[in-house]
Amino acid sequence: MDDQVKKKLDEDWKKQVELEKEKAKSQNEEYHQPTFSIFLSSLSMQAMIAMGKVENPASGKTEKNFEQARFLIDTLEAIKEKTINNLTKEEDTLFNDYLFNLRMMYVEVKKDG
Repeated sequence: MDDQVKKKLDEDWKKQVELEKEKAKSQNEEYHQPTFSIFLSSLSMQAMIAMGKVENPASGKTEKNFEQARFLIDTLEAIKEKTINNLTKEEDTLFNDYLFNLRMMYVEVKKDG
């Protein structure tokens, strides 16, 4: 993809997001702004769903997929490594808590089969 196409796509994206923000504001609706903490929470929730600790919202059932759970935990670890010295103290604490708790859950559910 050439640079002009990328630039146009980026500009179109920004315009679309601004329109959505303005629409939400005009309708007195909340516009959900992504944060790093929400991103971590989302990946952690997916891992808990994969471990059968939380009901899968798509199926309404608890299901176990240990490979997916391990992959998500490893993904969080890779992100942790790539963000060293770039997190706030609160983000770092949250990240460490998520990883510790997910690893403990993983060991527990694998032991229980």
